[in-house]
Amino acid sequence: MYFKRILLAAFAAAALSCAGPQHPGLPHAAPESMGMSSTHLALIDSAANASVALGEIPGAVIGIVRHGNIVYEKAFGYKSLVPAKEALTTETLFDLASLSKCFGTTVSVMQLVERGQLRLMDPVSRYIPGFRPWVDPETGERVEITVQHLLTHSSGLDAYADVAAYVQEFGPGTPEAFIGYIAERAGRNFRPGTDQLYSCLNFVTLQHILQRITGQRLCDYAQQHVFDVLGLEHTTYFPLDGAPVKPELAALCAPTEVQADGLPLVAAVHDPIARIINQGNSGNAGMFSNVEDLAVMAAALLGDGSWNGRRILAPQTVRKMFEVPSVNDPKVARALGWDTYYTGPYTSGDIFETENLRGHTGYTGTSVILDPDTDTAVIILTNRAHPSDGGSVARLRAVVASIAAAAIR
Repeated sequence: MYFKRILLAAFAAAALSCAGPQHPGLPHAAPESMGMSSTHLALIDSAANASVALGEIPGAVIGIVRHGNIVYEKAFGYKSLVPAKEALTTETLFDLASLSKCFGTTVSVMQLVERGQLRLMDPVSRYIPGFRPWVDPETGERVEITVQHLLTHSSGLDAYADVAAYVQEFGPGTPEAFIGYIAERAGRNFRPGTDQLYSCLNFVTLQHILQRITGQRLCDYAQQHVFDVLGLEHTTYFPLDGAPVKPELAALCAPTEVQADGLPLVAAVHDPIARIINQGNSGNAGMFSNVEDLAVMAAALLGDGSWNGRRILAPQTVRKMFEVPSVNDPKVARALGWDTYYTGPYTSGDIFETENLRGHTGYTGTSVILDPDTDTAVIILTNRAHPSDGGSVARLRAVVASIAAAAIR
């Protein structure tokens, strides 16, 4: 398989070198040169167009990556419906929502782990003094929540926070007060490591651990050590705390939900914790990107942490990140920051082999699947939360994944 990949990559490189200048970032290649059927991949067109026609989504940008090359990339439907209709393009940036957890927060945290600045088994209280442990209600036993518990959503922390009630007490734009709230007042719902509860509070906590270790905001750290290293020009956070926004990128953003003033959010993260409390710099959400930049990140992770000589993680670190920790209870099926088939089967369709699939979804309508076995990535970017918080991309995710898997020859 390894030598087959090398030969396919060499063939594609030779073909591309004769085709004139290419897009920046990941090269584009004919599906057949990467062992996929272009005729079968074309079936994605009708699936995406049908989802737009049914009103499930305003539009979508879909990309398929194989052996480090983009073999399919198309835009469908509309970037915005309010205040005016505007067509999507493949350059459009999307609010990635919870894809920020894996591509921003998890990759950044794993860099600290491989540098010895952080250990997966470190208790959170080492970095956030006073971070309350779980206490057995019957015996009084105290069990510390660890970094690994946060990454695998096995900490037992509450899934979310009542933002309106929090803001009434502490005010908006109060990230330091919020980590204090998580440390002292958020629920501890079960013994850490024995169950799983998907929680945005886990990743806000990871954000603050990283910030206390590095002295940088998460958004700045990820930009410097992940996005810039890979040469990504269309991936960023849009912090709302007075830091300069990149206007050239903001203009490319797809809007999300219409607000009380009748206008949608644009270049401002949709998630309430990330926007209202954390002002756009948040561990649970806040990244914006487009299909070509996400294709580079996917290729880097499928390529053992490196793309085009640009390394963001060591090979062994990537393998560790994609493992399901054996120290957790078997019912905890998540890898470090990533879904497995068993925690997100609706994203992976019916054809891919399931054991080694990794991926994630975002509330706004985004998703990525990584299949190390076939060296394939499936990227779907929609803004289903525009113009209202409705729509559905669940079926489209599964259908596109099945088509992509069946296109492999």
